[in-house]
Amino acid sequence: MSAPLTPPPPPHEHSARDAWQPPSDGPAAVPFQDSGSTGHPGGWYGQDGPGMRTELREAAVTALATALAGVLLGVLWWWLAPRVPLVGDVVGDDWVVYFKDSEGEQAVGVDGTFSLLATGFGALCALVAFLLRRRGGVPLVVALAFGGLLGSLLAWRIGVWLGPAQDVIAQARSVGKGVTFDAPLKLSAKGALLVWPFAVLVAHLGLTGLFGPRDPDPAPGPYAPDAAKA
Repeated sequence: MSAPLTPPPPPHEHSARDAWQPPSDGPAAVPFQDSGSTGHPGGWYGQDGPGMRTELREAAVTALATALAGVLLGVLWWWLAPRVPLVGDVVGDDWVVYFKDSEGEQAVGVDGTFSLLATGFGALCALVAFLLRRRGGVPLVVALAFGGLLGSLLAWRIGVWLGPAQDVIAQARSVGKGVTFDAPLKLSAKGALLVWPFAVLVAHLGLTGLFGPRDPDPAPGPYAPDAAKA
């Protein structure tokens, strides 16, 4: 006799609880969200765009405000710079102009006054920028330097414009032979125009290094040297 045939096993029914699921203690998978054109923060790229645009706007305002401060620098330079005395004389039928004090240092004092004022303006602009925006950033530093250069150029031209006339022969004729008059305001050392940008960069770097925000120290992990010694 043959053994009775056993019935086949019933088909396996899959249920929702039999389906594979990620481990409960592992991190849940989060799909990446692309910011696209909506501006919503998706990943790292959604947060960098608006921040850079804001920094560029602040940098443009900083450069403009720093350059406009050159108007005040020009007025102060014209007011505080020493006067260089000149004297006119007639040789034959021609007028000649020469320094009244050939050994005087007034001309050097004109350049020195501009350099000292530019240093002070650079330090002041760096302090104001640091107090208003302690985070710093490359666009802000570039704006301070560029605005300082524009401010120096503007101050130079305003001081020359406010000073005595440039035509010294006409001045000598108008005041008469042997009469002392002031020479035009002149910046002999053009390197003084770079004092403001250099001063603002050094001052801002020093303020950021001394009083700027610090990154928090990372928490010691299981493989840190202190933890291994413990």
